[in-house]
Amino acid sequence: MRIEQVDWHHPDASALRAGQRAEIARRYGTDDSEPGVPPSADDIAVFLVAYADDGSPIACGALRDLDAGTGEIKRMYVDPPARGSGAASLVLAALEDRARARNLTRLRLETGDNQPDAVRFYTRSGYRRIPNFGPYADVAASQCYEREL
Repeated sequence: MRIEQVDWHHPDASALRAGQRAEIARRYGTDDSEPGVPPSADDIAVFLVAYADDGSPIACGALRDLDAGTGEIKRMYVDPPARGSGAASLVLAALEDRARARNLTRLRLETGDNQPDAVRFYTRSGYRRIPNFGPYADVAASQCYEREL
């Protein structure tokens, strides 16, 4: 497996983000379940894609700068057939490395109450629950997490 930084508009990035958004829509019963401003090419500093040994794109994740020392993890997703492969952990570790290289000292993220698998993953990865921040502050279904780097 290899991790590559790609442009937001790269076809593999677009396909994985579409898969992530479709899964979220199924879990929450709506196409518009994202609190706050959706990530875009304008505000994503890093977009990573994990590729299987055969070259197929299987996972992704992004990093958005929030302030001088804080970044936000966005668009973490693993294609269902690749789940359990370790791709999510590799993408998250690579995002954390990129965050450190950008002199960030803390990463935050938001997930939802219909994503217990994400909660387990982030908790196992060293993220701790924090009060909802920014656009998620008044969203009852949101759960926010943070990790000091």
